[in-house]
Amino acid sequence: MEQFQQVKIADNLSGVGTPPYEDYLAHALCLGGSCSFLFNGRQFTLSQGDVMIVRKGKLMARVTPSPDFRVKVIYVTTGFIKLSTPQSNYGTKGSLALFLNPVMHLTPEQQTVCRRDFDVLELRLATPTHRFYEEVMINAVQTMILDFFDFHSQLYDEQDISTQTATVMNRFLAMLENGDYRRHREVSYYADKLCVTAKYLSEVSNKVSGYPANYWINSYTSLDISRMLRDKSLTFVQISDIFGFSSPAYFSRYVKNYLGASPTDFRD
Repeated sequence: MEQFQQVKIADNLSGVGTPPYEDYLAHALCLGGSCSFLFNGRQFTLSQGDVMIVRKGKLMARVTPSPDFRVKVIYVTTGFIKLSTPQSNYGTKGSLALFLNPVMHLTPEQQTVCRRDFDVLELRLATPTHRFYEEVMINAVQTMILDFFDFHSQLYDEQDISTQTATVMNRFLAMLENGDYRRHREVSYYADKLCVTAKYLSEVSNKVSGYPANYWINSYTSLDISRMLRDKSLTFVQISDIFGFSSPAYFSRYVKNYLGASPTDFRD
């Protein structure tokens, strides 16, 4: 049943960020040892009993496992995640939190629940003869997602958000995911598209993520610029033009402000 290439299971992190897994979310439970890595330019460690959820594998770099590192990874396509995600607005808040920190340090009780969810999903994946295979796969993935929501809300004392707030934030993030930040870095642009005021959009962003709207605009912009600066086939002028900067000098000031170094120093 080819459609369930949408769920894959592995015992290492080698697939994260590679082209074959570009459309997959990685859910990794550390079973032993530890693994250090960079994510979104920051250093993290995945240790025994921790779970990691990575939506954008390309943000991971310098993955360094310890000799005794053991992990179980469940990859699920973004499409199947959407199909399986329950009707809860908590996913918006959770996904933003995981963008900032993909690792959750689980309690022993939560580790047991997570291991059970992984085992059930692996069992269900291995039984394609089930007459209701798609339904049980959706159920297994949904249970895992709900438990992740519960872990996060308990660990960080987070509450659900209103449907209106979630809708505004989701539409805002969709525009950023679509690359609108390459030409538009003013909060007012996004607010106009959403038919709200810039103040209201920033209030919504603060409520959901703890950061104002311009934080997310500049985060997406600086991450994209940093990736392009690592591509030495692109000149600084080309990158500046892609992002619609009025001049190379303005581009250089932006890079220094948000990446902490000039384009030349960053590339070196």
